[in-house]
Amino acid sequence: MAPKIYVGTSGYSFDDWVGPYYPSDLGKGEWLAFYAQEFDAVELNVTFYRQPNRWMLARIADKVPNDFRFTLKLYRGFTHERDPQQLPALAAEFTAALTPLIEAGKFGCLLAQFPYSFRRTPDSEAYLRQLREVLPDLPVAVEFRRREWAREEVFDLLRELGFAFCAVDMPRFPQLMPPVTAVTADFGYVRFHGRNRKKWWRHAEAWERYDYRYTEEELREWVPRIRAMHERAPTLYVFANNHWQGQSVETARLLKRLLAEG
Repeated sequence: MAPKIYVGTSGYSFDDWVGPYYPSDLGKGEWLAFYAQEFDAVELNVTFYRQPNRWMLARIADKVPNDFRFTLKLYRGFTHERDPQQLPALAAEFTAALTPLIEAGKFGCLLAQFPYSFRRTPDSEAYLRQLREVLPDLPVAVEFRRREWAREEVFDLLRELGFAFCAVDMPRFPQLMPPVTAVTADFGYVRFHGRNRKKWWRHAEAWERYDYRYTEEELREWVPRIRAMHERAPTLYVFANNHWQGQSVETARLLKRLLAEG
């Protein structure tokens, strides 16, 4: 991985970005190339909903410059269904699909985003070890949603397994992961989910949770944290997930500007 802070958005293919970000006359097949003119990385969330295939990843790799990086969210079978018996087959299929990105030098890492229901228990920690066993040679960042995982013992476990801790910004509920940072691998990962307290737990549509516009003051709080992480993790991925109507684009732009300041 090249030493760099990569800044982008969680996903790029949203119909509600037409107008706020994508020109109305731009075909969907051109969205990624348009996005890559401004950002140097993207987090693929489509791979959470279905396992990727080589053709899909080879096709998108051809649409971006050589210095662009893709991170991929692991399929929900890994993180939400969590059947240990299925892990080897899931991992073999997912890993094989990555070949075009790896060969093109455009693969960043994987993201294992566990749900709020993933409690810190001995079984859960054992599952993390199983996950590493089936993905032995790949860089993986792990995102926890519960505060109970924000402990030094957990960070030590991640270091042992070579997993990066994913730092998050989200509503400040007592039970959710606080905005802590930890470097547990040779790369780092940060995600901005927005702070929509009203819709985080109660929403009719999933996108409502991520309908939030960050202020410059809120993002500026993170600048020293991100820089401190970067000192210990030369490669750092920072993604905005407050995607409704392109608000994540605004967040990523502002983060890039703030990080570029002296």
